[in-house]
Amino acid sequence: MLVIFTDTDTDLTPEKAKEFGYHLISMPYSYDGKTIYPYEDFEVFESKKFYDMLRAGTIPTTSAISKEKYIDYFEPFFKNGDDIMYVHLSEAMTMTIENMRAAVKELQEKYPERKFYAVDTKGITIESLSIVYEIGDLYKAGKTAEEIIEWAKEEVDRFSVYFFADDLKFFKRSGRVSGFSAAMGTLIGVRPIIYINREGKMISIGKERGKKNALNRLMKYLEEKGDDVKSHRILIAHSDAEEDANELAARVREKYGDDCRIEIVVANPTAGSHCGPNCLGISFHSVKRD
Repeated sequence: MLVIFTDTDTDLTPEKAKEFGYHLISMPYSYDGKTIYPYEDFEVFESKKFYDMLRAGTIPTTSAISKEKYIDYFEPFFKNGDDIMYVHLSEAMTMTIENMRAAVKELQEKYPERKFYAVDTKGITIESLSIVYEIGDLYKAGKTAEEIIEWAKEEVDRFSVYFFADDLKFFKRSGRVSGFSAAMGTLIGVRPIIYINREGKMISIGKERGKKNALNRLMKYLEEKGDDVKSHRILIAHSDAEEDANELAARVREKYGDDCRIEIVVANPTAGSHCGPNCLGISFHSVKRD
């Protein structure tokens, strides 16, 4: 039997994981000397409380999970005779995938008949979630691991994400975004525009003054780069900016119709530790990822 895993950096919640059959790997964040594993140390992400904590000055850090923790996740299934597929966040953003590979190598020496498949979404939060959902659909439809891998070879690079940040001091500390001046994010009213490229790296591609212009920029990307948009989910993520997310969703419905499959999600706390509060982004099926 094939079992599927993803990680909490993809924004998948335990409820949605159960719907598709995913097992969740918890990606930790730390502050005030405490390391917290989402959905292991708490059942419900209290997003308002978390992002208010960031607004008050806390800047959490994140870290890779260990080889041993990956073994704890995977070994019971290998021992049971199952094969595993792991749909994970961008390898270019984390060292944790090296630990995953070390764990799988050790386990496959112990269980040589077992197969392991990895799908790099080359993204994080809703870009990854778009792919997690699509693979979940294929899994529920009974597709084989090989069929899913073939789908991923073509489709991973056809999901795009664009978002704007409110304050780049969080990104400055993490060093996750290329091509911006961190000082730009502190200018009043200026919102840097960021996307994730085909290498799975976050790149700053410009800036807009004012929220309205930033929202217009996100819509422009959807209109210019979207492909077969209504046949796929359109995901909108925010870090405690629900009003902005609803406004963006309304614009999408106005353009494409009320029957669009729009889902609004809150950015997970590990990713939120890097982007900070008041960020807004959109992910959609595109002609190609830049």
